Amino acid sequence: MAGVKIHDIRKSYGAVEVIHGVNVDIGDGEFVALVGPSGCGKSTLLRMIAGLEPINGGTIAIGERVVNNLPPAQRDIAMVFQTYALYPHKSVAENMGFALKVAGADRAEIKRRVAEAAEILSLTEYLDRKPRHLSGGQRQRVAMGRAIVRDPQVFLFDEPLSNLDAKLRIQMRTEIKELHQRLKTTTIFVTHDQIEAMTLADRIVVMQAGNIEQIGTPLDLYDNPANEFVATFIGAPSMNLLDAELVDGQIRVSGQVFPGPAGAGKVRLGIRPEHLSLADTGLEMQVKVVEPTGSETMVFLTCQGQDITAVFRERHAFEPGQTVHLAPDTEYLHVFNADSGARMS
Repeated sequence: MAGVKIHDIRKSYGAVEVIHGVNVDIGDGEFVALVGPSGCGKSTLLRMIAGLEPINGGTIAIGERVVNNLPPAQRDIAMVFQTYALYPHKSVAENMGFALKVAGADRAEIKRRVAEAAEILSLTEYLDRKPRHLSGGQRQRVAMGRAIVRDPQVFLFDEPLSNLDAKLRIQMRTEIKELHQRLKTTTIFVTHDQIEAMTLADRIVVMQAGNIEQIGTPLDLYDNPANEFVATFIGAPSMNLLDAELVDGQIRVSGQVFPGPAGAGKVRLGIRPEHLSLADTGLEMQVKVVEPTGSETMVFLTCQGQDITAVFRERHAFEPGQTVHLAPDTEYLHVFNADSGARMS
């Protein structure tokens, strides 16, 4: 195993720079997720680590080796793609052992490694089947098995769960987490789904427009977002933001006053949906839509023309058009500069 050091990495297509001097240090055995909206550069960065995209500046080191000019086959990495990329005419065992066969490993070694990976992934009984006879989740496990048999220093996952249905995605998340806990191989996982990132990763790298917005543990990003972008990207449903005024250390919004940081001027008040509760006095809101899910009730409202989402564990009889008062838990308020979007301490 080995860590991955990414220093001042840049990528351009012609005159257009799409990755702007990115720096990330990934520890040996660490599970790191790259997240962000479509087009933010996360998959491009992963492909640069893999050697599938040339870089225009900076260095990438895997372990002690700078791998900038090494082809993918010499980087000691294994990549799992979104599309499985299995050979349809080969059996599961042949798919899993193909890279070893190309590398010249003997039959006994290939059979041993394939058997070990199949046992880890519960694929032993499917080794003689063709991919067309497998479910989507089983095919993805075969793709993972093909990576495992190579015993690489680093696993690279490029949105491997995006083609699966919701129930199967949850199951595969658990399997990937268990796999990492068992193998402890350094893993870099690209996803646009922040729930996947939150549940899988030791640390998350949040990207936007080719830049890194923040790096931290899932709960650190959730509790202490560096700016509005991270605040609204991490967490589902996303954080509510209300236009407000900061006056003498007090936040004034919709006729209510809350404690705030030092300073004055226009700010944005951030409130997580689960940190709102019904109250006799509080922010006055109008109910738009109610979505009961059984364990929770999600309510969509407006407050002074701004959309708000609230989540309740208790069951309340809300009606569309109803006026309610919701009070935020002042211990969990977030305040952002209205111009820059930066968090105010």
